[in-house]
Amino acid sequence: MSTQPVDTTDLWEGFNALDTQQATTAPWEDPAPLKGPRTLADFPTHALPGWLRTFVSAVAEETQTPVDLAGSIGLSVLATAAGGRSVVQVRGSWREPTNLYVVVALPPANRKSAVFALLSDPLFDAEQRLKEASGPAIVEAQMTARLAKEAADNAASKAAKAAPDERDALVESALALAQTAESVKVPMEPQLLADDATAETVTSRLAEQGDRISVMSAEGEIFDIMAGRYTSGGVNLGVFLKGHAGDRLRVDRQTRKEYIENPAVTMGICVQPQVLEAIGRNEAARGRGLLGRFLYSLPKSLVGYRKSEPDPIPDDVKATYNRNIIDLTLALADWTDPAVLQLSPDAHTALVQFQDRVEPKLRQREGSLGHISDWAGKVVGATARIAGLLHLAEHLENGHTVPVSPETMRGAIELGEYFTSHGLAAFDSMGADQTADRATSLLEMLRAQGWGEFSKRDLMLKVSRSEFPTADALDPALGLLEDHGYVRALPIQRTRGRGRPPSPRYLTHPRLTAPNH
Repeated sequence: MSTQPVDTTDLWEGFNALDTQQATTAPWEDPAPLKGPRTLADFPTHALPGWLRTFVSAVAEETQTPVDLAGSIGLSVLATAAGGRSVVQVRGSWREPTNLYVVVALPPANRKSAVFALLSDPLFDAEQRLKEASGPAIVEAQMTARLAKEAADNAASKAAKAAPDERDALVESALALAQTAESVKVPMEPQLLADDATAETVTSRLAEQGDRISVMSAEGEIFDIMAGRYTSGGVNLGVFLKGHAGDRLRVDRQTRKEYIENPAVTMGICVQPQVLEAIGRNEAARGRGLLGRFLYSLPKSLVGYRKSEPDPIPDDVKATYNRNIIDLTLALADWTDPAVLQLSPDAHTALVQFQDRVEPKLRQREGSLGHISDWAGKVVGATARIAGLLHLAEHLENGHTVPVSPETMRGAIELGEYFTSHGLAAFDSMGADQTADRATSLLEMLRAQGWGEFSKRDLMLKVSRSEFPTADALDPALGLLEDHGYVRALPIQRTRGRGRPPSPRYLTHPRLTAPNH
């Protein structure tokens, strides 16, 4: 019995018509905002050790500034004291150094310089004590070097004047003395803080200061460099990239050769919010990955709401803070191999649980951190670093002999979540979420056109080709508009015969075509 093929064209056309009718008549819900002001977490001062928490709160009160500013810079101060001198043993070969890059974005007139001075003053005191302690050794080394050079010069002069039968032995002796003179190294005066943020200065200070240096500034010059004068070939940011991770750094130039085995750069800086926006427009700066290494804090300015007569910082609170920062800095200053900070089993478990919560958020499409995965992929490591710093601040004399407690780790995780909240807002201002930006661009264009229905081909005739070079480039932005209820995809119409399929079509939310909307 023979069978004839069944023509299903009419059946499919019926399905198409039904699906189209359902899409057209289905009620519209209120669309969800594509981007809106983020809810920023409050700075968790309770996560800080008692003496640091008390001082940070007192500084915020006396200066009438957000506690975020003093708290964030306080972490940078701890990182200056411990960076390059301690590491956190996370697991296996994973170790995190304890240097940090922290940036606070605040508009002018927020007394940033006063806060920086109060927090960083004990670092300068510690630096001065280190200089005084190293003075005799430097003088001795200078004298030894001068005497050794004089001896080598005299031996060379004597060998040059010697009779032929004596010359070989004298030359050999002169060479040995010259090598001895060359081997005498005169140590540099200790320095904790770099004078400026140029790559050349930071690299030189790293080489001179045992592979560690800190840049702390209420002006944030490095961000100004990236936002304005930075070009892909104009500024060498390698020292800042490698100085965060501790990757080996070599500088081989005509004027100098420097080799830094384990560079540890710390940064605690303040910028104006518009600087972040300017950096977002600089593709070269964003592409290098430096922005993904900073912890961002975007406090709410208190200007206009400040007390005229705030409570001053109690003398004993300030004295305790200064003493503890100096003691911590001096205690770690002489460590050549870094102190290894171990995690207690419960602290390790808490960090793993935090990592398990973060990981799904890094997914590109549905993850809330997918568009800043370069930054968010480092937040667990940054949290481990913060835990190490909090631990050292709690155990000023014996931190390397006591494991990091689960309470300390939970405090570090709260701080990691705080910086995640603010990091998302910072990258919003830097334009990191390109899909949302492009969807917003499409939304504005649809409002202007007033289309109740449109195709991708219609869009391609109107959009900027620099933003949407191909029709496929529209898909992520259209998908986001559909997810948020601004547009609705119509069923793809199947056609008889061959040929190019019709361009996908969409309905727009009635609000977009309503007058005066």
